[in-house]
Amino acid sequence: MSFTNEKVVILDFGGQYSQLIARRVRDCNVFCEIKSYKTAAEEIQKAGYQGIIFSGGPNSVYEDNAPKCDPRIFDLDIPVLGICYGAQLMAYTLGGTVKSSQVREYGKTPVSFAPNTRLFAGLSPSSVCWMSHTDYISAVPEGFSITGYSEDCPVAAMENAQRNLYAFQFHPEVEHTVEGNKMLKNFLYQVCGCKGDWIMSSFVANTIERLRNMIGSRKVLCGLSGGVDSSVAAVLVHKAVGKQLTCIFVDHGLLRKNEGDEVEQIFREQFDMNLVRVDAKEQFLTKLAGITEPEDKRKIIGEEFIRVFEQEAKKIGHVDFLCQGTIYPDVVESGTGDAAVIKSHHNVGGLPEDIGFTDIIEPLRDLFKDEVRRVGLELGIPSFLVWRQPFPGPGLAVRVMGDITNEKLEILKDADAIFREEIAAAGLERSINQYFAVLTGIKSVGVMGDGRTYDNTIALRGVTTTDFMTADWARIPYEVLEKVSNRIINEVKNVNRVVYDITSKPPATIEWE
Repeated sequence: MSFTNEKVVILDFGGQYSQLIARRVRDCNVFCEIKSYKTAAEEIQKAGYQGIIFSGGPNSVYEDNAPKCDPRIFDLDIPVLGICYGAQLMAYTLGGTVKSSQVREYGKTPVSFAPNTRLFAGLSPSSVCWMSHTDYISAVPEGFSITGYSEDCPVAAMENAQRNLYAFQFHPEVEHTVEGNKMLKNFLYQVCGCKGDWIMSSFVANTIERLRNMIGSRKVLCGLSGGVDSSVAAVLVHKAVGKQLTCIFVDHGLLRKNEGDEVEQIFREQFDMNLVRVDAKEQFLTKLAGITEPEDKRKIIGEEFIRVFEQEAKKIGHVDFLCQGTIYPDVVESGTGDAAVIKSHHNVGGLPEDIGFTDIIEPLRDLFKDEVRRVGLELGIPSFLVWRQPFPGPGLAVRVMGDITNEKLEILKDADAIFREEIAAAGLERSINQYFAVLTGIKSVGVMGDGRTYDNTIALRGVTTTDFMTADWARIPYEVLEKVSNRIINEVKNVNRVVYDITSKPPATIEWE
């Protein structure tokens, strides 16, 4: 749980923007959690939240199976802000009327605001907001006043200031709502009375102290992948208990160029950790020999990883805690609405229960990825690791099409390293959310010098995205792509063609396998 006593809760009604609302709230330095819309009023009151936000959702509130919150929430004397579906639910539950609209509003919409209202204090009289609704509030409940309207939406905003109940038909959390952040700040600071003490430096200091008290003199084991989440979690625990932490780094040979050495150098030399690096490359390549089906590759790598980790863990002896890099989206994806399936979020792929640890430490389970990166920088982890590109669990195995050999891996590692170097040199590494090279398994005819070649094709992939659920192909400047292509052809043996993938997600996935 968060170190701060100042927090709000978002009740999720299945809206696509629930996590975005949470991130916007945290950008205001106010801690928040996402809970199911089914959460009882008593639980909310007991938790001591200073504010409640209802998310949007795809349903119509007047349908029989529409998600409904505990109506007693409105009597808790805790400020409530309803957004889109949440606004309609507030109106419907409290006696207003919600109808299907003849004119549906989607996209950027000018909205006029009533003056002298706390949520719109300091805003322009009219501003562009992002609408996305087919239903609308046709009559507000008793005690409410209309505080915002658009050309086609008579109740774009409403409030009952006496009861601290507020509602927006639009989405203040999306960037297209020009003054949305100001509206959220007004709700958090002016209505809920928050002061904004959710600060990463304070989080780091308080988390280290909490871990130190919880662990005491006992031992901790961590499966270190070299990725951002496991690295930050490991350093937090190390700062708390030092050599009581042992990290096992299983190097399966499927990492990017020089990545294994970089991980070892940082954590063994810079942080002086107990680090066990297991060179299991030959073991993994032997198991993967001749395997071409992507799902078979994933299964083999996952099972072999567990086997190697278990063998090394037994050499260490008894440990009391397993440290994992679980982050908040993992927790949320376990199900906040009607979702019933709980995902396994073990960094090491789902470990056997008989390794010997008695409890799990997840120091990052309250944080989003961008917050994890900020913690990493606070801890002194090098920037290149903190901002390391997302990497699939099976590593380069799913970026080599077809069967995997050491020769193919070396070709891909060299090509991928060139691509990443040139993206960084062009200053694009923060604007492209994911970029990598793929060994396609396709060979084509080429001409190099005066001779004919028949060699490998490398595909480059770059995407921009906010949630990795959907993605658009990145518009990398032609001159950058040209330089990458020239370098790969000239510097990487057995490659004679480079192509760029311009497919968005959907219909394609980000990874090729």
